[in-house]
Amino acid sequence: MGKTRTDGAERNLGQDDLSEYLRAKEPGRAELAGIWRAAIGLQKVDGLTPSAYLVETARRNIEGEITIAEAGKIIGEYYKSKAVRAEAAKTRTDEADIVSQRITEILAEPTFSFSPEQLVSIHRRLFDGIFKHAGTIRDYNITKNEWVLKGDTVQYASCFRLVETMAFDFSEEKKFSYAAVSMDEVIRHFSKFIAGIWQIHPFGEGNTRTTSTFAMKYLRTLGFDVDNDIFYDNSYYFRNALVRANYSNIPKGIEETTEYLERFFRNALMGEENKLQSRFLLVGGWKGDSTPTSKGDAPTSKLPAPTSNAAKSPASKTLALSRALRLLLDVLDGEMSRAKAMKAIGIKDRVTFTDYYLSPALKLGLVEMTQPNSPRSPTQKYRLTPKGLAAKGGGK
Repeated sequence: MGKTRTDGAERNLGQDDLSEYLRAKEPGRAELAGIWRAAIGLQKVDGLTPSAYLVETARRNIEGEITIAEAGKIIGEYYKSKAVRAEAAKTRTDEADIVSQRITEILAEPTFSFSPEQLVSIHRRLFDGIFKHAGTIRDYNITKNEWVLKGDTVQYASCFRLVETMAFDFSEEKKFSYAAVSMDEVIRHFSKFIAGIWQIHPFGEGNTRTTSTFAMKYLRTLGFDVDNDIFYDNSYYFRNALVRANYSNIPKGIEETTEYLERFFRNALMGEENKLQSRFLLVGGWKGDSTPTSKGDAPTSKLPAPTSNAAKSPASKTLALSRALRLLLDVLDGEMSRAKAMKAIGIKDRVTFTDYYLSPALKLGLVEMTQPNSPRSPTQKYRLTPKGLAAKGGGK
């Protein structure tokens, strides 16, 4: 788990924030704490703050006293009280608590399917019983006044073509291989994809929390190590970066840019420490008193230069296979069946293993079949090629 990155203006909990567990000696406990904190932090994108009761319940789960599912039941029982529910409804604290637990549960699960249906399923699971339209594609057009755009709105996708637009974006994403490009290109491409999915805005409410959960699951499926805790302090910045990635106003000299979103993902995936402050995203700039300048998009407070970890790690120059395929190379020992390789990696879904591990490895010539003339043979096994062995040795 990477270090916690803090933008003091964006802290959203007055209670103990579980950060002590990020330094836990047990990796599983630290990772779980990071997931809980990400789920809690994501509530801020809709101006919500989970309760101290939720934080204490999360602590019990991290300590191993209860499971994540049991935490959900406990939170559900807590809000069955009319008095508690009525008080929480004033600030939507019940929504924040329930959705935080559900995000944690989804992120902790090993299963994932890259599809528009998965995105819809995540929305349904997060907001079932909270929104009447949970898991339902919106059938009306929307606009939203954004602070970062000085009251203007992003042009969201038309409600008449949401399904087709999502299907197209997902099909195009499937054509891209993360296996043989630099980390710079990985982050650039991934930022554009996630920004596009967010701009479609398939749901009336809860879109950012759904997209964020999907993004974290997708990155893990691709084999990347994600610092989930970055969402705790920077979820508001993340949403504003999505807004800026989808906003242009040519007469005012403002163009869409994923630069801010890329900085966020560089911190999450590469351990960089770029400053993630929403004031740098405000169109027209920032004077320090919430009064924008009138000189186009050039900020008065200059955006800090990106942090470079080139001296610490050549991650931006190395192939993404060091993240996504390295695990497959590491577990392949001699000749192994598909089932044995999946078990060694810890993947149960055959499609996920084929799409994100085996097929890219075969395509890159890192792995080969023992029976290339009978690819569907029930006795088919796989082994490293000389190129694969060299790549494996180079990663030691």
